[in-house]
Amino acid sequence: MAIHLTNPPPGLGLYAAKTPSQQQQHRPAGSHAAAAAAATVAMPQTTSAPSSSVAVKRNRQAAPVVVAGDPARRRTVESGGVAALASVWREVQGEKDWEGMVGTSAEALHPLLRGEIVRYGELVSATYKAFDLDAASKRYLNCKYGKARMLDEVGMAGAGYEVTRYIYAAPDLAAGPPCPSRWIGYVAVATDDAVRRLGRRDIVVSFRGTVTGSEWVANMMSSLAPARFDPADPRPDVKVESGFLSVYTSDDATCRFTCGSCRNQLLSEVTRLVAKHKHEDVSVTLAGHSMGSSLALLLGYDLAELGLNRDARGRAVPITVFSFAGPRVGNTAFKDRCDELGVKVLRVVNVNDPITKLPGIFLNENSRILGGKLELPWSSSCYTHVGVELALDFFKARDPACVHDLEAYLGLLKCPKMTNVMKEGEDLISRAKKIVLEQSFDTWRWQMAAIQVSGLVQALGM
Repeated sequence: MAIHLTNPPPGLGLYAAKTPSQQQQHRPAGSHAAAAAAATVAMPQTTSAPSSSVAVKRNRQAAPVVVAGDPARRRTVESGGVAALASVWREVQGEKDWEGMVGTSAEALHPLLRGEIVRYGELVSATYKAFDLDAASKRYLNCKYGKARMLDEVGMAGAGYEVTRYIYAAPDLAAGPPCPSRWIGYVAVATDDAVRRLGRRDIVVSFRGTVTGSEWVANMMSSLAPARFDPADPRPDVKVESGFLSVYTSDDATCRFTCGSCRNQLLSEVTRLVAKHKHEDVSVTLAGHSMGSSLALLLGYDLAELGLNRDARGRAVPITVFSFAGPRVGNTAFKDRCDELGVKVLRVVNVNDPITKLPGIFLNENSRILGGKLELPWSSSCYTHVGVELALDFFKARDPACVHDLEAYLGLLKCPKMTNVMKEGEDLISRAKKIVLEQSFDTWRWQMAAIQVSGLVQALGM
């Protein structure tokens, strides 16, 4: 069921619930979604407020804001008290699929959950701020800073995490020369001070989205391939998008910064940190934007499938994925297996963002069953989203690329009661072309936009 929570008219401080049929009016038509892809970028900076609303989509009716425990603890959590996070971190990390953390009126998102979503989003944003786009730099398309000072350099000195390893990845494309590895994100662990605030030792893996041309090509490799992460139990029915799988598993022997595939780097570092802190309460939080959210989900599934998320007492260490503007990753069997393994996923999406509708525009979770009863022959080949969806609705007429902009996502989450801006009726692709042509590409923001739009257009063969 989807609960749509939209902004009120000026002067009202409450959200108004919308029915599923009313929701559909907010979603772009298929032609507009395809057209918007040409104007989509991974992370330009947004400078002004888009039009906006918020929705939550889950399999069950969303419950009122309720927290288990004694009344005093419940009142503390409902008030959004800072001290409350340490006592309810498991609920915030999705232990109960965020049931009770989302309401149907003014409490659309519980303050603690909202704050954590924004916090992890900012840890993802750090990957873009630290990414070197200077073609003359020796670190071009890699991180500009060393691990010890990276968070400080991007303005996150008080984040409460220590970066322990950088992660590199390269897609293995069938055509063309081998692709070199590029910096894709980092692994970090909560400091002792942060542990007292968070209530556990949090291990974070943060992934950036698509930037290079080879990554765009990998994104468009929409065929499904068996993941086969566990050699002892390969589960050939569990399939994922072949391009994301390639980025996750391919190795570049020439990389001067690291060795081994993105997968091997991640499994090695996360299991090391879990073992190091095995006598503490530990969580594994994986966050990413766009393609990065796909890698986050693949890693979460991989860790759980191999049973690498176990502490000293044999208990499962919770794995949570915070996905921002993420596409579909795998088929129904993949989604079912993630659910079975207890991998918790909160997907933050913009209903106007075409990337969140890919791959599987036609063959997806909505085209598996006929009449609610008959499973169609192609159901095993249908892409299916995983987890709970938190749907935003924003579009800015002068900046159509904002529909996929991480900063726009975070801005709306920080200020959910932004004033609505009326959407004009001009065709989206015409608007996109006109605005892009009017802009000067001499700033960092438009440099990133140009790189990504060019890569997307080439990948689509436009």
